[in-house]
Amino acid sequence: MTERAPWACTPDRSRGRLHPEGDARDVRGPRDAFQRDRDRIIHSISFRRLRHKTQVFMAPDGDHFRVRLTHSLEVAQIGRTIARTLGLNEDLTEALCLAHDIGHPPFGHAGEDALQHALTAHGGFDHNGNTLRLLTELERPYPAWDGLNLTWDTLEGLAKHNGPIAEPQWALARADAAFDLELNSWPSLEAQVAALADDIAYDNHDIDDGLRSGLLSFDQLLAVPMIEAGWRRVEARFPGVSAKRLVGELIRSQIGEMVNDLIAATRERVAASGVETVDDVRAAGRALGQFSDEMRDAERGLKRFMYANLYHHPSQIAAGEAAHAVVAGLFEGYAADPGLMPAEWRDALPEAEPERSRHIADFIAGMTDRYAIRRFGEIGGKVDLPDAF
Repeated sequence: MTERAPWACTPDRSRGRLHPEGDARDVRGPRDAFQRDRDRIIHSISFRRLRHKTQVFMAPDGDHFRVRLTHSLEVAQIGRTIARTLGLNEDLTEALCLAHDIGHPPFGHAGEDALQHALTAHGGFDHNGNTLRLLTELERPYPAWDGLNLTWDTLEGLAKHNGPIAEPQWALARADAAFDLELNSWPSLEAQVAALADDIAYDNHDIDDGLRSGLLSFDQLLAVPMIEAGWRRVEARFPGVSAKRLVGELIRSQIGEMVNDLIAATRERVAASGVETVDDVRAAGRALGQFSDEMRDAERGLKRFMYANLYHHPSQIAAGEAAHAVVAGLFEGYAADPGLMPAEWRDALPEAEPERSRHIADFIAGMTDRYAIRRFGEIGGKVDLPDAF
């Protein structure tokens, strides 16, 4: 077992929970605070809904395409490996990886754009802010408080895993006002690792799904220097094996190279920084968890390719426009006639703005792709999503 680094987060030095809980080990098992956070996320309704929320393809019929849930599990696997090797806290890293996308509305970024537009006059919508809103307010499995009552360390990592936030959107600002998350500082290395594990996962697994869908061709991929070099290495190791059987090996190898690069580069930056504690990491003034300059540039090149050829593919744009219309239509329909919402949401609808519109958005943001399609049809909307892959 790798020795725990002095700058790792540890449960005994956690800043605790907003609502004190006492010692519940006698009835809830011998888990530390970060293990409880991870388990609360896994057992949440919001986490379960990720199985029917868009990752790349909207409401896919194919059983082999990734959704938000499988993506989050893959991110957690990568994040745990990195955290273990760097001597960081695996449980906290895993909790952050599992929850990082929990605030996404149906249809991914298309749904997010629609809700952002609908709430323009009421503070807007941001999936990361919505993650904090779900975990601190909207999930209500406990009788004594709203939210999952996660530790400060987990909430802080989710709030700013991509770095300090100077101007938080309203949902994140509410969470910060209730439990000061020190948004102007960098997060723990566990949070930085979780953010990069996310990049590694979708950079590579979206290639797999893109090829499976037929939107990407192998010839296209070989125009990316990073992929072309990796492919030549795989071919040399497995001469005579069909290209179809080597794709998985290419993706696995590329993930391994990115993970190894991140570990080595992070070790160098941590050593050069002189940090000794997790508070030193937060006060470092820059990210310490990073790729090498060479890998960073290669990864950015891969992202540019994926945006140009997959995420912005004409069929993806058409699907995004149709999904945007579904989410926008739901908001317009419920705003005009709240009676169309289920009783529990209709009866709790605030009278005044911005709370009224935000409440409607809360309902829509929690929907899965297929539930949103069904509700849109029920209120008279015409669903025009392209044929599923």
